[in-house]
Amino acid sequence: MTDDRTRPVNKWLITLTVMIPAFMEIVDTSIANVALPHMQGNLNAGTDEVTWVLTSYLISNAVIMPMTGWLARMFGRKRFLISCIIMFTFSSFLCGMAPNLGALVFFRILQGAAGGALIPMSQAIMMESFPPQEGGMAMAIFGIGAMFGPVVGPTLGGWITDNMSWRWIFYINIPVGILAVIMARYFIFDPPYLKRHKASIDYWGLALLTLGIGSLQVVLDKGQQDDWFNSSFIITFSVISVVSLVLFVYTELKHEHPIVNLRLFRDAAFASGNFVMFMVGFCLYGSVVMLPLFLQTLMGYSATNAGLVMAPGGIASVIVMPAVGAYIQRRSGRWIILAGLVLGAISLFFMRGFTLQASYWDFVWPRVMLGAALGMIFPPLTRLALANIPRVEMGNATGIYNLLRNIGGSVGIALSATMLTRLAQFYQAHLAGHVNPYNPLLQSRFRELTEAAVLRGLEAVSSQKAALGILYRMVEREAALLAYTRIFWVLGLAFLAIIPFLYFLRKPRYAP
Repeated sequence: MTDDRTRPVNKWLITLTVMIPAFMEIVDTSIANVALPHMQGNLNAGTDEVTWVLTSYLISNAVIMPMTGWLARMFGRKRFLISCIIMFTFSSFLCGMAPNLGALVFFRILQGAAGGALIPMSQAIMMESFPPQEGGMAMAIFGIGAMFGPVVGPTLGGWITDNMSWRWIFYINIPVGILAVIMARYFIFDPPYLKRHKASIDYWGLALLTLGIGSLQVVLDKGQQDDWFNSSFIITFSVISVVSLVLFVYTELKHEHPIVNLRLFRDAAFASGNFVMFMVGFCLYGSVVMLPLFLQTLMGYSATNAGLVMAPGGIASVIVMPAVGAYIQRRSGRWIILAGLVLGAISLFFMRGFTLQASYWDFVWPRVMLGAALGMIFPPLTRLALANIPRVEMGNATGIYNLLRNIGGSVGIALSATMLTRLAQFYQAHLAGHVNPYNPLLQSRFRELTEAAVLRGLEAVSSQKAALGILYRMVEREAALLAYTRIFWVLGLAFLAIIPFLYFLRKPRYAP
């Protein structure tokens, strides 16, 4: 990569430079999750209120992502990248200093806006720094950081919160941000084809994008909590989102200098790749949220032990990605993606077989398989989706690509949470129908529980009530187990449903 003076920079230095801010942003997306209870007590906030610490970050993050390419062209990519790192670092400091919840939410909005551009820009710079035939290896290296972040984030956040203070989960960004600014200053340069230019600002596009994506994120985050379309709040924001996004598409296709170049979807590989990434995000985030919940609510695992189940999957991704990157430099990546989708489906079908007597390793091996599957999917999919995009549009394309992954994840989490609640109620009602005095198995079990209660010193009536309470909790747990396993089965089917769209991921022709 060169500036106007044609100054060459080693591609591995560029890789390290862009991976630092990208990793910082990825870690910060998940690091705050485990600290919410501590924030709630320290800031005197309710459970619903404190979740806006996460939601506010995700909304501003999602709004900025698709306009990253436009902002980079307006201000110059190097200047914009450094400005985002500085803003992210400074807002992290402000988050740590926040005196109340309102201030913390506001500073998280600033932090999310700065962080939303870091991953698309880092990805675009990586794609340009490596020769086209090495694009697969570039995305494999980027994917290692992207997959390692979610493993480190919750673990690091939990340790810092327990041993120091929740405020330090934000303060640790300060030295990392300073290092990132210094390295970007010396090793990142704007290429000759990416000149700053003055053009009419797409105000309508900017306003409609902000309103549409912001409202959509609110609906996905709050839908299950407010009972979806039985809530006037959710209906209102859904209408605002749909109308805004439809008008946004119309405006962008008409504007001479759109804030998001939707014409990129004319390329079949880019359009198909974005849909596949949306669905992969749907399956990934849905399973990653459901598995820790299953372990902690039904199996009695602590947050640390649940993390020890999740971590091997991230390690498997890190191990697999370099080998996949080397493979796809010589061969088409479609077959690797196909193998990854099938392996991902198989891993989720194994999760469907979880029982309440399962051991630690029964949970770990399907998670390792899923991690390996994701390592097989991400590098070749990114390479094939972006390979035909002109370099001048790379920032725009990576912004759209990452946005759809995140929205897919939000939809996956929202749908999985809704299914969990509805299916648990359904299975509980179904199982309760078999809890009657005429069931011989129930009579035997009820007698055992009653006798055990009597041995503990309870009177006959109290012992029967205690036995009924235990039976009810058993029904609840079994119903929840059936709900979780059905969700894993649905997510596995979703992986298989993606396969036909791989047909459109043609061999890249390498855009100039």
